[in-house]
Amino acid sequence: MNDMKLLFRNARCTLLLGVVMSAQVVAGANLNMATSHASRFGAGQDHYLVVSISEQKLLLMRESTPVRTYIVSTSKFGIGSESGSNKTPLGMHKICFKTGEGVPVGGIFKARQFTGSTATIHTDETDVPQDLITSRIMWLEGLEPGLNKGDGIDSYKRYIYIHGTNEEGLIGHPSSHGCVRMKNQEVVELYSLVSQGTLVYIQH
Repeated sequence: MNDMKLLFRNARCTLLLGVVMSAQVVAGANLNMATSHASRFGAGQDHYLVVSISEQKLLLMRESTPVRTYIVSTSKFGIGSESGSNKTPLGMHKICFKTGEGVPVGGIFKARQFTGSTATIHTDETDVPQDLITSRIMWLEGLEPGLNKGDGIDSYKRYIYIHGTNEEGLIGHPSSHGCVRMKNQEVVELYSLVSQGTLVYIQH
């Protein structure tokens, strides 16, 4: 009986190890794809961002090595580029505009202007009616015509941002209206580490 238990335990461990290794292989392949795209679109850039929708993560990359990893939230409506869909687009983007320097953590923006008000930050799973944009904004411009650039699918015209949120408790789960949401302290940090023109690759 003990031999059978040991056999099943070893088999389960082997299966779990196989699942973990498979996930690592897939993640590595995805990062390789992102690195390839970054090289093609931004020759000479030594850093870029990768957003993984499946993992709800944003990685700051130096060459092909992640140096920062943040948990984020992408759209609760799924993946897509259609105007009015509230979905998160795929493909290569760049940060075309940054704003928020000096704004207090949790500061609320409307039309990319600080309103002077500060949001109540919910760290539980509260889902409030307002989709507030807080702390910092990094506005994304699509770089791939037919995917995220052009009539009806344009990320820039859809106002796709990386930004802070008042719903921090939902970070890690798809919960945005198309943008990439971050925790407020973390979006402030990221804002200080990247510049206008930094590439952002959004993948499944």
